[in-house]
Amino acid sequence: MLRYATDWLGVYREQVNALNVYPVPDGDTGTNMHLTMQSVRRELDTCDENSMPGVARAISYGALLGARGNSGVILSQLLKGFAETIKDVREIDPATLTRAFQAAQKVGYGAVMKPVEGTILTVARGVAEGAARPRETDTAETVLEQALFRGQELLDQTPEMLPALKQAGVIDSGGQGYLYLVQGMLAALRGEALPPAPEITSYAQEQFENEEFGYCTEFLMSHATTSIEEIRELVTPFGDSLLVVGAEGYVKGHIHTNQPDELLATVGRHGRMLKTKVEDMSEQHTEILGMAGASARAEEEIQPSGLVAVANGYGLVKLFRSLGARIVSGGQTANPSVQDIVDAVRSVSAERVVILPNNKNVLMAAEKAMELMEGRAVVIPTRTLGQGIGAALNFSADVPAADLVDAMTDAARAVTTFEVTRASRTTNITVKDGRTLDIAEGDVIGLIDDELTQSGGTPEQSVLEMLNRHYAGQEIVTVFSGPQKTQEDLDALSASIRAAFPMVEVEAHAGGPDLYDYLVTLE
Repeated sequence: MLRYATDWLGVYREQVNALNVYPVPDGDTGTNMHLTMQSVRRELDTCDENSMPGVARAISYGALLGARGNSGVILSQLLKGFAETIKDVREIDPATLTRAFQAAQKVGYGAVMKPVEGTILTVARGVAEGAARPRETDTAETVLEQALFRGQELLDQTPEMLPALKQAGVIDSGGQGYLYLVQGMLAALRGEALPPAPEITSYAQEQFENEEFGYCTEFLMSHATTSIEEIRELVTPFGDSLLVVGAEGYVKGHIHTNQPDELLATVGRHGRMLKTKVEDMSEQHTEILGMAGASARAEEEIQPSGLVAVANGYGLVKLFRSLGARIVSGGQTANPSVQDIVDAVRSVSAERVVILPNNKNVLMAAEKAMELMEGRAVVIPTRTLGQGIGAALNFSADVPAADLVDAMTDAARAVTTFEVTRASRTTNITVKDGRTLDIAEGDVIGLIDDELTQSGGTPEQSVLEMLNRHYAGQEIVTVFSGPQKTQEDLDALSASIRAAFPMVEVEAHAGGPDLYDYLVTLE
């Protein structure tokens, strides 16, 4: 049911996006909820389907790890409540389904510091109320029917609860997305086919000025050294729309702020940062207005070439987007699925799409996605984010993809990439030049083009040591700092590089990849 509900929501994703005006009109509610459900589906695909505790854990764990945006984090808590209810039963009868929806809305409300009516929470309450209406002939199907009926009643009332919705003349986007998920569950029981995607003729965001909304900032952390309550207190002064939740040793946070770098560096001192995402909501709003203008045209312009890049780290994501790429979130330890890449390719209006996997562990999924697209995609085998940047700099949407492949491949090969991260285990290894490295878990390690070459010292010392050993006359050194590094750390490292290599141009950016202290490219 949940697998099919994911596909059902995917059909209506853009419609939900077009409704999104609260808490800010950034037009991504449908996308974020769908990405959250895709993470659930990935966990369901690998769990023991004969074990209800295994299925329940996959739902809760997948939702938390994949939660995107304000709506996605709240959805993850609704699913957590649902999963906690079903984990100890052998089968889901109508009474259990009712309790699950009731627990979902209870956990959802509990996760939000200041619950606001007229949002997804209100609709979740309506679904729970409808599911609880007793009928003598209750089946799982009738429970879902009643849940949808009452949920729709409250969804229709949301404009009277939130002034922003009434101003825009729309119902709440998160609530509509939640109802589409319940619809998908019912459709799975009934064996209904997926409907065609509705045509989007207008976006509610058009009615709002392009204000400076700040940055939608998210993090996923493990091995937290402080409690969720303490982390919530640390984050609170940085902004609003705050959500900090956790389970199984993980902490997930979401906040709208104008200080994403400082926030991530502050939180990063209290655990191991696994994932971060920073979106400029003003830019998102501008993109939505552009989409609204495009929807008014009779025919969408199809470019000769499109670009899809796998990346994480908001500075890198912003760079790839500025070069024309559609982003698939992923990277080291967070590999996207074949379906994630296929979905991204299908969303690009181009005759043929170039895929940049940007990680050796993503390459196989990218190539499988290319096969499934039957000639509509081509893969440049980029094995590092640095190679991906080099390739993307040579992309042009006006040039047929077949004519871009050689230049983009050559450009990728011309970039040297340094990566500085931490060892996940204790080991002893002999590197290419014959040196033997004794590495303890947690030690700083340095990799050049994905090959281990250095260990020990500080992250900054690692970068300088690799430059001293392997600099070969390149003209530009670009440094991306990871989420646990402050602007002061980045500025100090840049100054050290300039002092040691006065002949090179040094560019420095925050927003490097998750799990890395620094990503450095040499061009």
